[in-house]
Amino acid sequence: MGVIKRGFKNAFRNWVRTFSIVIILSLSIGLALTMLIARQAVQQKIETVKSSVGNTISISPAGMRGFEGGGEALTSEQATTVQGVAHVNSVTETLNDRLTMTDSNLVTSIEAGSMGQRFSQRSGESVTPPPDESGIRANNQNAQGTRSFTPPITVLGTTAPTNLSTTQGGGSFKLESGQVFDGLSAEKVALVGKNLATKNNLKVGSTFTAYNNPIKVVGIFDAGNNFSNNQVIIPLAALQNLTNQPGQITALTANIDSVSNIDGATTAIQKVLGDKADVTNSADQVKQVVTPLENIKSISTISLLGSLVAGAIIIFLTMIMIVRERRREIGILKAIGASNIMITTQFIVESLTLTLLGAIFGLIIGVFASSSVTKLLVQNSTAATIGAGPGLGGGRGLGRFMEMTGVNTLQANVGLDIILYGLLAALIIAIIGSALPSWFISKIRPAEVMRNE
Repeated sequence: MGVIKRGFKNAFRNWVRTFSIVIILSLSIGLALTMLIARQAVQQKIETVKSSVGNTISISPAGMRGFEGGGEALTSEQATTVQGVAHVNSVTETLNDRLTMTDSNLVTSIEAGSMGQRFSQRSGESVTPPPDESGIRANNQNAQGTRSFTPPITVLGTTAPTNLSTTQGGGSFKLESGQVFDGLSAEKVALVGKNLATKNNLKVGSTFTAYNNPIKVVGIFDAGNNFSNNQVIIPLAALQNLTNQPGQITALTANIDSVSNIDGATTAIQKVLGDKADVTNSADQVKQVVTPLENIKSISTISLLGSLVAGAIIIFLTMIMIVRERRREIGILKAIGASNIMITTQFIVESLTLTLLGAIFGLIIGVFASSSVTKLLVQNSTAATIGAGPGLGGGRGLGRFMEMTGVNTLQANVGLDIILYGLLAALIIAIIGSALPSWFISKIRPAEVMRNE
């Protein structure tokens, strides 16, 4: 006990030196903790992105994207075939349609505006020419007509209403009221986007008409954007029946057991479906999102190790200096019977005291600096990645994908494990920094010290 007490007191024999060492160690340990916290936050985000986005395969009819292009619809038999492919955990089936004022009593919540009118003019549809001065319709094919365009309401039939974000290719779908229907049922029920519900005064329990049938509202959802909130989601079988499209599907989403199997599964699905379907996966998107995160992880790891080494060197040089200053004191202690182990323990306690003081202040620095440093690293790295090339249809596409996966809002969290890691780092620094000085202590001989004095 006396050795420990002397070691603790010796840490404060020179207050100026103690203060300086503690400040330097605080900065070193604080940086190490900041980098450790950033590394953990990034690693968690990488795992989240890979598990939630990077393990899906999108399948659509060949030549079709949404309501554009052409081709033949997929079938339930093809969905069953995809389900049987190795590494496919589940398959979500969807059917897309649109409601107009002739199909439903619903009123769209989206105003056409200039963009809607422009898209309508370029839709390729025929336009009835305006009457001439005599009031008779012109037969001239080049005559300019007028078009009144009302944005349609999107209808989605799905077998997985509980996984709306995956069904819609990402987003932040949240059920605001009501409940989710059974995706395998054929009930005439629907989830309605909140903007569409507000526009038509709908609430849970209300009914509306679609395809000359009453549809009951069982839930109201918020999709996070105006377009998707102008949407109706109903069971796939119900939409197939209502639109007279039995067994037809416009999109399949295959969930793969691991992101490492996604390329092989994509090839296998393309092989079994042949040229009847377009098969794509999110591997390239995930790679471009994960790459900057991996860079941050590498930077954090290198900085973490550098900080620990710097702290060890600081305490090492300090203890070397202290040992050299106290050679006479060490010689006297040995002369009166103190063993090398007792003297070494005394210096290790002194080293631990200085390092733990630095760790306490370093923890404070790490806790307050970690979030800001992590956000700065993410912003710089993702900005560089977005500006590096076209990638996902342009930097804006990659930026939207990063927002969808929450990369730009990555948060650093400080838990009890981080504090324990900080104390462990301090212990490692103290032990490493005291190891070589302890060897010097063992080499000091009382007789030589007294003779030199």
